[in-house]
Amino acid sequence: MASKARLFYSNKLKTGTISRLSEKQSHYTKNVMRLKAGDKISLFNSLDGEWDVKILDQGKIFTEFKVEKLSRPLSNEKNIWLAFSPIKKAPQDLMLQKTTELGIQKFIPLLCERSVVREINFKRAEKIIVEASEQSNRITVPKIQELQRLDEFIKNFPANGKIVFCDINSNSKDLKNKLPKKNPICILIGPEGDFSEEERQLIINYKNVISITLSKNILRAETAAIASTTILNYNLESK
Repeated sequence: MASKARLFYSNKLKTGTISRLSEKQSHYTKNVMRLKAGDKISLFNSLDGEWDVKILDQGKIFTEFKVEKLSRPLSNEKNIWLAFSPIKKAPQDLMLQKTTELGIQKFIPLLCERSVVREINFKRAEKIIVEASEQSNRITVPKIQELQRLDEFIKNFPANGKIVFCDINSNSKDLKNKLPKKNPICILIGPEGDFSEEERQLIINYKNVISITLSKNILRAETAAIASTTILNYNLESK
């Protein structure tokens, strides 16, 4: 039996609602999935959970649907964020996709002294994040913040959170009993040229930072992001 189409829907979802999919989603259900009136799909968002939906009509442009019932309510998820310096398009796409699959809740792009890429295509990034959320069966869709400077990020970081600094100069791998279970935990990944010494001192002097090493080898930014997200998930599951 083929799996049910699963789509992110940003508007309010509740039993009995009749509405239409976007033009792009309508094209997908009609011309890619070959669905017709009476077929079922799933719609989800970060506010209302996941819902069973019946297609009422496959119009020329829009698909009309009716919300039938809640299939999966929202559940508590690990509050892991990822702060990173923008990198080249292909590796950044991979990083956003895989860390979304692994449960990142918020992406924070940072401008650092040695950032090679100094802008980010937010429309493209959001598209990748939404598609990764649809495909990985998660209900929440991560948010991506506006580009900000590293010092602003440190200054405004929540006092009850922890920053996990992936530091090539650290010798520690110990995260045991250091991670909060509910408050935000933010992974901090440096740019391709790494942080400057001044930036590194700013980070390690922050009171709520944990410096760890991921590997004896030098890792690409996207590899470090995926590896650190996996390590944090493991440690939080073990608590």
